[in-house]
Amino acid sequence: MGGRVGRVAWLTTGIFLLAAGSAFAAEAGVAAGGAPGGGGLSVGAISIITGGFAMAIASAAAAIGQSRAIVAALEGIARQPTAAPRIQVAMIIGLALIESLAIYVLLISLIVFFVKPFGG
Repeated sequence: MGGRVGRVAWLTTGIFLLAAGSAFAAEAGVAAGGAPGGGGLSVGAISIITGGFAMAIASAAAAIGQSRAIVAALEGIARQPTAAPRIQVAMIIGLALIESLAIYVLLISLIVFFVKPFGG
């Protein structure tokens, strides 16, 4: 199952990279009346899309990591009930570190949302 998820993740990443390249390569077009028209994605729109995808991927990865940590801790407690307090403390510290990665991505996404990239 893990191999299939990895292939899908790499394929999805490749598709996003190709789509991003074509969005940045687009030239400004000319409107029907001959005046230059916008028509393309602005830097703000691309920033919002990028931040949204980054947060979605980080949340999914954190959820998977946390679920695997909890499963491993519960299996350890089931095998050695006397070591439950030590396992629980280690699990909570690990869960906090995993969650901090998602919080870092949220912070970066908010910076990308609200900071004007080209000083305009």
